[in-house]
Amino acid sequence: MSPMLPLQEQALLQSLNTMAVPAVARFLVEVTSQDQLTSALDWAREESLPVLILGGGSNLVFAGDYPGLVIRIALQGRSWEQVTDDSAVLVLKAGENWHDSVLYAARSGYRGIENLALIPGTAGAAPVQNIGAYGTELCDILQSVTVLDRQTHAVERLTVNDCAFGYRDSRFKREPGRYVILEIRLKLSRSASLNIGYKDLQEYFGEASGSGLTPLEVAEGVMAVRHRKLPDPSVLPNAGSFFKNPVIPLAQFKALQLAHEHVVFYPVGESQVKLAAAWLIDQAGWKGYRDARVGVHNRQALVLINHSGGTGEDILRLAAKIKESVWKTFGVVLEMEPGVVGGL
Repeated sequence: MSPMLPLQEQALLQSLNTMAVPAVARFLVEVTSQDQLTSALDWAREESLPVLILGGGSNLVFAGDYPGLVIRIALQGRSWEQVTDDSAVLVLKAGENWHDSVLYAARSGYRGIENLALIPGTAGAAPVQNIGAYGTELCDILQSVTVLDRQTHAVERLTVNDCAFGYRDSRFKREPGRYVILEIRLKLSRSASLNIGYKDLQEYFGEASGSGLTPLEVAEGVMAVRHRKLPDPSVLPNAGSFFKNPVIPLAQFKALQLAHEHVVFYPVGESQVKLAAAWLIDQAGWKGYRDARVGVHNRQALVLINHSGGTGEDILRLAAKIKESVWKTFGVVLEMEPGVVGGL
């Protein structure tokens, strides 16, 4: 065992994932510097151990114990670059709390990420999922991502194009394990238009939606809307939205709409349509469902809840039943947002 690293053996992971499912890592280390990260990766390679990079644990499900080294990224730091009268680049180390960073930018008068308030997790995890909410995606304001490439052992700065972002997708998801995100850079503005066109935000702000709102007021509005719909993981353990909104061809949508005229949808270009996964799950009868351990939130059908000591297997069994039900009812395939790690 490396004497340079604060390694823990047989480490409990329940408090390190927002689903609060029990799991044990053979080894766990929290790294607060790039040197520690490099040492941890070197040690795992020498010991032929698999490695899991862990941020806030808000977008994964432990299907069982993890047989290798879990590296919890705790790199901290916020700074500003390229500051002008109207714009600036906010640099966030990977371990920075995402929601706190959103409020920090909004209180500083900068616009761009206020719609992404209250999304759990760390700054380093944000590009992996290309997080998005209320009409804004991270890729809209991301300038670059600094990574450690585990194949070349080099530190690189990837542009937005390099990251190959899609809907809740990125190069980091398609090449799992290759990159460790060290920091991100966000291009923010003091004068960009605030995005409050989303229906829930329009209803929240009412007449004020046409006046001179500040980015902090928009962030607070997003927080209020999210609080009404989504449970606090510290109260009801969950991983946020558990399924992606499925995107289907226009022809398939037209056939679906004939059978289900009230289906909720959003056009995507001229040839595709995005469906509301929450509506599909609700209509299939799962909203508010609960068994002895796990269930579906009674106000937001996208959120699976660990009510009473459920395991990752419990959560995944419920997810599989929901997917099967939606497929049988609508002929639409749901895709999980969280990653699954651990187990056999």
